[in-house]
Amino acid sequence: MEKNSKKRQVSARGPVTFSNLKIKEPIQVAAGTQGVYQTLKHSFNEMGVTRSMSALLKMNQKDGFDCPSCAWPDPEEPSKIAEYCENGAKALADEATTSHIGREFFAKYSVEELSLLSDYQINSLGRLTEPMVLREGSIHYEPVSWEEAYNLIADHLHTMDHPDEAIFYTSGRSSNEAAFLYGMFARALGTNNLPDCSNMCHESSGVALSETLGIGKGSTKLEDLYEAEVILIAGQNPGTNHPRMLSALEKCKKNGGKIVSINPLLESGLRTFKNPQSVSGMLGGGTQIADLHLPVKINQDIPLVKAILKKLAALDKKEKAVFDHDFINTYTQGYEALMGDLTKYDLQELIAMSGVGESAIDKAVRYLAKSEKIIVCWAMGLTQHKNSVATIKEYVNLLLLKGAIGKPNSGTCPVRGHSNVQGDRSVGIMHYVSKELNARIKEHLGFTPPDKMGVDVVGAMKAMHEGKAKVFMCLGGNFLMAASDTDYTAEAIQNCQLTVQVSTKLNRTHLVTGTTALI
Repeated sequence: MEKNSKKRQVSARGPVTFSNLKIKEPIQVAAGTQGVYQTLKHSFNEMGVTRSMSALLKMNQKDGFDCPSCAWPDPEEPSKIAEYCENGAKALADEATTSHIGREFFAKYSVEELSLLSDYQINSLGRLTEPMVLREGSIHYEPVSWEEAYNLIADHLHTMDHPDEAIFYTSGRSSNEAAFLYGMFARALGTNNLPDCSNMCHESSGVALSETLGIGKGSTKLEDLYEAEVILIAGQNPGTNHPRMLSALEKCKKNGGKIVSINPLLESGLRTFKNPQSVSGMLGGGTQIADLHLPVKINQDIPLVKAILKKLAALDKKEKAVFDHDFINTYTQGYEALMGDLTKYDLQELIAMSGVGESAIDKAVRYLAKSEKIIVCWAMGLTQHKNSVATIKEYVNLLLLKGAIGKPNSGTCPVRGHSNVQGDRSVGIMHYVSKELNARIKEHLGFTPPDKMGVDVVGAMKAMHEGKAKVFMCLGGNFLMAASDTDYTAEAIQNCQLTVQVSTKLNRTHLVTGTTALI
């Protein structure tokens, strides 16, 4: 057990133990009857049968509510029975659990004791029932009125020497409306210190796409996947993290599309998918999703894509019909420079670096060479590397060479992990300065927002660690466990005078706190 202590003897990591781990053969099928069974079992345990069925029938429906899990979009005509996956149902049950904890619980257990539990155990304790405060020198949370909580926050904000001594973090679990008000509050206070969870996931996607295509978002909609000719899934495990995506991939397959998985491991969801929304899916043999798996070495997508581009360029030179030259000449810049750059690399060295067999690469090249409607999907497997921006740009180069941007069934598809990361950004949660947004704020809200760039997640960690931030507020999330360096982040948070968490359930960031803490 490792303890991270300042004034309170709290553990930043929890127990370092293994529990109930078993080594078995990998599961070959995703979803199906087993997925339905696990979904209902978890839901019934947390919410009861009646509440579970009532809530599940409303999730992702037009007159209901959005799934609190991943960011996969809803189809135009959602299933009336079950437009959700096992992950989504479990996320709903986790939030709507009938278990709860209040003042008696916190009087019995100190933050020091609770920090020795695993993150799973902490989450399983249940929903919080009232605002709680951890006062200076105390190790027990106690109830606090809403008015006192507001006054406590106001007092700390008033005693700051500068607005930049406050940091306002936003999780993707926030609603658009709450995030908008939160961002306006921070700017009215005088700071752009608005780090958010996007800094830790698709920030690199936004940069790469903005610098190449001029927009930091994906260019496809859900229905585009159905009739794509080739879909590349790079650094993403749909069956594990975005299970409803498998339904879209299944439609693509039935329409004759090819699915290429680019990942060190081939997950079960891309092997065989048994669609629980249909009788044939439940009782039949399922659908093989991936036509081709390219087991790329970790962070070697760049040599893999360069090898593919070199082979496509050689075919285009011979046949003049592989690249979309009309599109290239009309809408792109730098074609000759890109072709010249590719000549600097030895093909066999690129293939060796990628770790993928040449025959498999050749098969991918054949798929791409004869196709016009191509989509590239990716997630954390690409974005979490230091060279992630360059990696994503290579995939964009592939799409541009094929003219697979700005047309139906083609384009970029960065798949986000949280349900509302993009929504937060769209309503102004960002640490950088937008002159256009600032002008609209001044015109419509009547105050002049700050024009100095704020801190992102890493900048927030450093500011707190160096004692430059006094107040740290989180709109949802579990900042301590989400940030990259747990021990450093714990030390940083504990340097704050006040930490405030807007949350419905307990997590480790509520236990590793500033001098005073509010939930």
